[in-house]
Amino acid sequence: MRIDISGHQIDVTPALRDYVNDKLARVTRHYDHHAEARVLLSVDKLEQRAEATIGTPGKTLHADAVAPDMYAAIDLLADKLDRLLIKQKEKMTDHHRGESAARSDSFG
Repeated sequence: MRIDISGHQIDVTPALRDYVNDKLARVTRHYDHHAEARVLLSVDKLEQRAEATIGTPGKTLHADAVAPDMYAAIDLLADKLDRLLIKQKEKMTDHHRGESAARSDSFG
């Protein structure tokens, strides 16, 4: 997964960049396909905001998180993206391929 990190009203330090890459690496284990993620880190007065958009085949996923600390916002964002990708992956899998009594040869 390619991750593009940018900041709005904040300098993206190497420590923040490494933290985002580490947290989003967890997300990539649920999603095997090539994808591009755009992460925007911003500050509004006392709010630290982290937003991400991931382009997947067929759908674009977006998540954002707000916290008093930027690292906490990135943690929340990673959790939300993780849940979104798992949900998207479940929708993409074919649930009709499982074994059922009607399809099996043994009726008894």
